[in-house]
Amino acid sequence: MQYDEQRYTDLGWAKIDTGRLARTGTSEAVYAAGKTPEQVVAALRALRESHPGRVAIATRCDAVCVEQITAAFGDDAWCDSGVAAIGAFPEPESGPLAVVCAGTSDLPVAREAEIVARANGIDAHLVADVGVAGLHRLLDRLPVLREAVCVIVVAGMDGALPSVVAGLVGAPVLAVPTSVGYGAAFGGLAPLLTMLNSCSPGVTVVNIDNGFGAAIAAARIMNVKAER
Repeated sequence: MQYDEQRYTDLGWAKIDTGRLARTGTSEAVYAAGKTPEQVVAALRALRESHPGRVAIATRCDAVCVEQITAAFGDDAWCDSGVAAIGAFPEPESGPLAVVCAGTSDLPVAREAEIVARANGIDAHLVADVGVAGLHRLLDRLPVLREAVCVIVVAGMDGALPSVVAGLVGAPVLAVPTSVGYGAAFGGLAPLLTMLNSCSPGVTVVNIDNGFGAAIAAARIMNVKAER
């Protein structure tokens, strides 16, 4: 199906960019924080109506928002880790993508990345709780990491994991610092700086807690690879 790349749906309070899929290969998503649950539901409905065959995504949904999304979409809604997905996930068209998580406290951000990737047709696999404090846990999963076309690494605290992973695999590594950590982590600033100063070449860093951004970057990398 072809989509008009200049198209958008004007809801009065927002203009939903329904042409983004045609321009970029990845769909518009709804950032729920700062919106009312009713606005999130309306935006998700606009995305579903524009692209019935695509999963509509909202990120950063709180409990009240999830409740209203579930009430509005029923069995079509699937919610986890603050992400709401409307519609059935497609069969993977590209991948595999490994989403590596340093600790279980980082899981919500890692799950955001995994779900958004799956919604965009990527064969995503979560590798959880393999931080550098117990390196043997990571080494046990090396076969999975080395099969991946791209690797997303999510870590808080000292943020060292992406550097370690980038020294072990040949795929692009997208690093996601999280706000997990004690006071000197400064809400994710410390791992962000660690990742930006990585001594391992091939590490690209997104913003703090931005699992969504990492997933979209991975999708674009794999879309270009698939096209070539």
